[in-house]
Amino acid sequence: MSGVAGGEVTLDFDLSDSSERAKCAVWFGSEPAHIVALGPHRVVALVPELKQSGPVEVTVEGPSKHSPPATFVVGKRIAEDLHPVTNPAFDPDEGALFVTRSGSRGEQLPVSLFRIEPSGEVSEFSGDITNPTAIAFDKDGQMFVTSRVDGTVYRVNPFREAVAFVRSLGIATGLAFDSAGTMYVGDRTGTIYKVNGIGEERAWVQLEPSVSAYHLAFGPDDALYVTGPTVSSFDSVYRIDQSGGVGVFYKGLGRPQGLAFDDEGNLYLAASLKGRRGIVRISPERSAELFVAGMNLVGLAFSSSGDMVVASNDSVYSLSLGINGRL
Repeated sequence: MSGVAGGEVTLDFDLSDSSERAKCAVWFGSEPAHIVALGPHRVVALVPELKQSGPVEVTVEGPSKHSPPATFVVGKRIAEDLHPVTNPAFDPDEGALFVTRSGSRGEQLPVSLFRIEPSGEVSEFSGDITNPTAIAFDKDGQMFVTSRVDGTVYRVNPFREAVAFVRSLGIATGLAFDSAGTMYVGDRTGTIYKVNGIGEERAWVQLEPSVSAYHLAFGPDDALYVTGPTVSSFDSVYRIDQSGGVGVFYKGLGRPQGLAFDDEGNLYLAASLKGRRGIVRISPERSAELFVAGMNLVGLAFSSSGDMVVASNDSVYSLSLGINGRL
């Protein structure tokens, strides 16, 4: 089990005796957790803010019994007062993490991109891009950022200058590169664009419009996987093959957002599964489970050292889980 502060955790415990329920307590190490629901055989509690991160023991206690301790990995908050709207991204050359303070539509913030060093130091990186949304690096390590306000993809040079690479892509949100280096951009109104190396775009696939953003990631099969939340609570992860054929990879998620693959072909994404929110893991056989408990999560990324970084709509957390992300 793993999660970040505020995430809902479900624990099995015999509370068939109603007198036990009134005196039930949940502990994460030495910290009590707020209980949000009790049933005869189950407790739902919120992950508390802990001074330490990493593995802690979780126990459920009643007046006459307590559960065996279970190990729970708690994420460390590494930055806050941000506004990511999809995945953060690691610089493949230097290992620094980049994350946005995107702001409301049209809002020009003095700093909209931040850099987080492997040491944890957070620095202001750039304010040139209004409403930065997705961040991605191409195979040469060049950084690109979409802006949802003007439909532009910017290339950020080594001097931190943002230069327009391609324009007029609607409400440009998602961004990804295939194994050949071709850029793909998701327009929130439903169009997926292909963009060549000199910034020439063409509409490639049309999907259902999203209420917030399109999120893109390439799988080990070199197919493009796409999420775009709608007003439904039963949304899909789409799989688009290289010829543009669209299929449904998985259906049944609430508000699916940022997504990434590990090197074993498992797909991770920020979503709600059967009413439980956090990072969902979907195996290559399409079996889904809640993997990280968390509220208001919008995306994730994997570091070269095996850490999973998850982003909420205002903070970024790191969890030491030993997972190798797909390169």
